[in-house]
Amino acid sequence: MLRRVEHAEYVAETSEEIVRFAGLVANADLDAPVPSCPEWDLGKLTRHSGSVHRWVAHVISTRATERVPPREVDLALPAQRTGLPAWLAAGASPLRAALATDPATAVWTWGEGGTVGWWARRMLHETTLHRMDAQLALGLEPEVAPALAFDGIEEFLANLPAFALDNIKGLVSGQSLHLHATDGPGEWTIELTDEGFTWAPEHGKATVALRGPLTELLLLVYGRRRPHDTDRFDSFGDLAVADRWLSATQL
Repeated sequence: MLRRVEHAEYVAETSEEIVRFAGLVANADLDAPVPSCPEWDLGKLTRHSGSVHRWVAHVISTRATERVPPREVDLALPAQRTGLPAWLAAGASPLRAALATDPATAVWTWGEGGTVGWWARRMLHETTLHRMDAQLALGLEPEVAPALAFDGIEEFLANLPAFALDNIKGLVSGQSLHLHATDGPGEWTIELTDEGFTWAPEHGKATVALRGPLTELLLLVYGRRRPHDTDRFDSFGDLAVADRWLSATQL
């Protein structure tokens, strides 16, 4: 197994990812479509990410114990769309300050956790994913450090019941998926059950198996890659099972 990511690294990497993201879109055409986020362009992607950062900073700084409607947060949006990249970058400092507290501090979260530490992990992977969306829109190949890609896959699986369990219950119980990294440690076996699913970071026989680099597997679980892409994945078994899983597990 790859090394554990510590709280301080989540905080620092989130801030760095915001800066990377802002740099990518600084001189880009904000009207350019984002293929991995249908109906979004780079401007909307940038606005979404900066809004989430400010909303989470507010949730943490106020120690909210219930969900805060995003419309109640002053986003200080720029007057012109061209100001969005600089506005995105400006959100890094207040978010970092909010996250850089005791990770055990209690606060509302939409998934199981209820702590600042949960948000630090979530904000890193949320921001990294949308930075990669921007790269895909610009025709660039996304990359993530192996340890962070590994952690991103596990974070996705851990949070999945909070946003997609009802969809997963509609899949066929008894079927299974296996993900296997080819550029470092990383294996996950997902078993569909009547109640939803179980998963374990281990090898196992499955209805369908997909092998590929950690970055590609991270993009896969988030629906940014397709299991039929033979240039990126080796596949074994029934790919229709993987297709149904991905359709049921997207935000």
